[in-house]
Amino acid sequence: MADCIIRNATLVNEGRLFEGDLLIAGDCIAGIAPHNTESATHALPVSEGCEEVDATGCYLLPGVIDTHVHFRDGGDGSNPAGDFDSESRAARAGGVTSVVDMPNTQPPTVSMEALEAKERRAEATSAVNFGFMLGATNDNIDWLLSVDPARYAAVKLFLGSSTGNMLVDDEAVLDKLFERSRKLIVAHCESEPIVRSNMASLRAEFGGTAGETAALHPKVRNTEACFVASYQAVERARRHRTRLHIAHLSTATELSLLSNFPLEHKHITAEVSPNHLWFDDRDYAGLGNRIKCNPSIKSNDDRMALWAALEDGLIDTIATDHAPHPLEAKLKPYFDAPSGIPSIQHSLQMMLEALMNDAGRMSADRDSMTAHWLPLIVEKMCHNPARLFGIRHRGFLRQGYHADLVLVRPCPAGETVRRDTLRYKCGWSPLEGMTFHSRIERVWVNGDDSGAPSAARRLEFERFRQAE
Repeated sequence: MADCIIRNATLVNEGRLFEGDLLIAGDCIAGIAPHNTESATHALPVSEGCEEVDATGCYLLPGVIDTHVHFRDGGDGSNPAGDFDSESRAARAGGVTSVVDMPNTQPPTVSMEALEAKERRAEATSAVNFGFMLGATNDNIDWLLSVDPARYAAVKLFLGSSTGNMLVDDEAVLDKLFERSRKLIVAHCESEPIVRSNMASLRAEFGGTAGETAALHPKVRNTEACFVASYQAVERARRHRTRLHIAHLSTATELSLLSNFPLEHKHITAEVSPNHLWFDDRDYAGLGNRIKCNPSIKSNDDRMALWAALEDGLIDTIATDHAPHPLEAKLKPYFDAPSGIPSIQHSLQMMLEALMNDAGRMSADRDSMTAHWLPLIVEKMCHNPARLFGIRHRGFLRQGYHADLVLVRPCPAGETVRRDTLRYKCGWSPLEGMTFHSRIERVWVNGDDSGAPSAARRLEFERFRQAE
């Protein structure tokens, strides 16, 4: 591939916005020249034949690292909901350059054979860099604890059943995992007894009636179910000094379990999805099962509390929980429809659009708002995922790091999400008809902007705690 120099961009990196140029040589960032220092543009060692990109008016970000995706590919690409080919192309179209795939596929990633099958499939078809979580079960803990920690991103633990039931409810198994795990444990926290009780009551009251709508979902998977499971996971993690990451936080109540210490001093961290920052329970009326996901989308008060927690440092990462299903399945009656939202193609644009109106506060000071929110979004979507999961040489604009980059152009006229522009295998999005005022102009994966699977790499993970 030819070298490339990106000129006159506004680079967003490590808390700063600055005008400058960035040089790609091979698959790495070869140099960065800020315009407001003595480093001049010609200081970058531009080779003959180097492509020049004029990025005037654009933001240049590290490629997004989405550490929570369900690409649905168990290793053979036969799932009608999605596979590594389709979903990685959707990810790349949205500025996501690296993903970590979840284990609740068919077959589940709970053995070395299943892991190797998914690795082979991703190596052959993925348009973005990839890694995997291994799933914990009531029966595989001894094997899980024996796997080389550099081989995988984290342990995924379901403390409540969801799509592809991998519930772990054996107390002795949980204690063993928390006591001995050398990797981060990522927990889906919903209390299974509470969810089952709520489900039974509401089925008895509404099943098969006109009242059976997706608006029941936050009553089935309610605040109590989330808080009880999160509290129990945090208590166990504190007792064993385990690194715990609470996935897709959805309630204001759970925030009391978190701290806003610097990331390097935390052993309990949390993630939020753009869906829980974008939608609230008023949206069920128009979108129904299209926004049915686990944990459920809850109230506007919860949504605004999540935004505040993101800003205050209580929440550490943003990840989509991208989870496609065929539309015909989502259009079934509420109790029969699966949970999950396809979202990765527009996750960065969702966050940038929210930035435009100051996360719902409608600030008129656009410049100061951008200077505040844009570095924060990059921290939560790029820097912190790399730090937290120990992903080597990605997530930052740094010389010598892999050239995973996304160029974003503000688009005042707006671009509307249409079904014919979607890359998902499932072919639909709850964002259809939404207008975004930013455009993903260009994406580089390891210095390559062709989208070819040959450019993507398997992510390299640190064995233990250290990340950068």
